[in-house]
Amino acid sequence: MSQIANIGGSGTISPDIETLTGDVGGAVGPDGAFNVNIVTDEFLTTTGNPATNTITISLDETARDTGQTIGAVTDDIAVLTLAGVPAVYQIEAKVVGFESTTPAVCGYNLICVARTTGAAAVVAGAQDRYNAEEAALATASASFIAVGNTIVVRVTGVIGLTINWEAEINYITL
Repeated sequence: MSQIANIGGSGTISPDIETLTGDVGGAVGPDGAFNVNIVTDEFLTTTGNPATNTITISLDETARDTGQTIGAVTDDIAVLTLAGVPAVYQIEAKVVGFESTTPAVCGYNLICVARTTGAAAVVAGAQDRYNAEEAALATASASFIAVGNTIVVRVTGVIGLTINWEAEINYITL
C-alpha cells in the first residue's frame, strides 16, 4: 500500500500515478481513495476497465504469428520457445491459410506432445491433425517441428499461389 503525506499541511494531495494502461481496454485512473484494483486470472494479458478502476492481468500461454508462402515453399509462422529446464508440453495450434486470387482457404488443428531437455526440443510420437482444405489448396500443409529448443508451426504453400497464413499456439506444461 502506498502512502501520500502532506508535509506542509495545506494544498491538494494528488496521487503519484494518474493512470495505468493495460494491453487492451482503456487507461485506468484511481478511485476516490487513489486505488487501482489489479485482478489476475490464469492467463496473462492486462485489460483496463476505467469504469471500475481495474486492470485485469491474465496469463496467456499462447504464441501467435503470421506468414506468407509464394509457391510450394515452407514458412515457419509461429514459434514456441520451451523452458530452459526439462519439461513436457501438450501443444495445440490453430492454423489458417487464405489465397485471395482463387479465392481458396485451408485450416488445420494440430496437437502434439513435446519435451525439452532444457536445451533441445523433441516432438514425441505422432501428431494429431485435422485438415480442412478447398481443392486449390489441397497440397498445402501445416505441422509441428522441433528446432533447437523451440516448437515451430511450419506451413507449406502450393505451386503458383500466394497464401497468407496465421497460426496460434496454446499449451500446457509440466
